[in-house]
Amino acid sequence: MFGFAEKGSTDTLNASDSADFRIIYDATMQLLYKVSYRIVNDEEAAEDIVHDSLIKMNEKSLSFPSLNDAKYWLIRVVKNASLNYAKRKGRERKAYERALYEDRRKQDSGETELLKAESIKKTKEALNKLPENLKVVLILREYAELNYKEIGRVLGITEGNVKVRVFRAREQLSKLIGEDDVYLS
Repeated sequence: MFGFAEKGSTDTLNASDSADFRIIYDATMQLLYKVSYRIVNDEEAAEDIVHDSLIKMNEKSLSFPSLNDAKYWLIRVVKNASLNYAKRKGRERKAYERALYEDRRKQDSGETELLKAESIKKTKEALNKLPENLKVVLILREYAELNYKEIGRVLGITEGNVKVRVFRAREQLSKLIGEDDVYLS
């Protein structure tokens, strides 16, 4: 099978040997392509990833005790390279979309900006009127963007206690401000 039987069962496959490389290539190419294609969903990219992995194996002059060892090593390399490619493409797509739609975001009018600024000022004044234990929790949650568990660790209190304090702080803040439209930033 695959021409490997001719070499003898105890011989290793050396990727830098052209005959051994051909055996490995013929036995794994289609499988590796399928693995990569299922991850990247791009025929050309999958082909490139597989070829790069085979070249890497060849350049490193790797030796494998069996064809299966070569196959499993290549599957791991192709899988990892394909996942990295897919992640990179995802990040590039998101960056492109952000750049494309950045200019299309709704611009606030001067009046809206003024109202926001007034609301922020009012909110900060009200925040300073809160008891210290509620103020600190709300600042860590809204400004530092910590989750409840992290806030609990920072303050040495339970996660449940943090939730209660955040709720009470928001409740008191809303009473002090007396508005639904509250801007904290």
